[in-house]
Amino acid sequence: MANTRVLVEFGMGTSLRRMDYTQASLRAIKDALWHNSVNMAELFGFPKEAMIIDAEIGVQQPDQVDTEALKAVFPYGHPNITVTKGGLDIAKPHSDGHTVIANAALIVSFDMEPAQ
Repeated sequence: MANTRVLVEFGMGTSLRRMDYTQASLRAIKDALWHNSVNMAELFGFPKEAMIIDAEIGVQQPDQVDTEALKAVFPYGHPNITVTKGGLDIAKPHSDGHTVIANAALIVSFDMEPAQ
């Protein structure tokens, strides 16, 4: 059997004041998750726990993201988190610091036979 991709969803999240890369990443994941109702599992006859979720997160400082905290937001499935350099840091014009923007791509797959 092979992983078969059935869904890709995108999201964006920010940390406006605290420069918190984990919080911005959580918001990006929630943005992607809350945009749809994923009922793919039922369509294919799988339990929701069988979902393989590859979450790719882009932020300017990947080492500042707590991936275990990100995994906790998924209500079911097997999340795999990859954090890479991406997103944006936007300098504040009248004070120190910056706004953090994170991007997320969620790829949902199942371990199943490909269609012939």
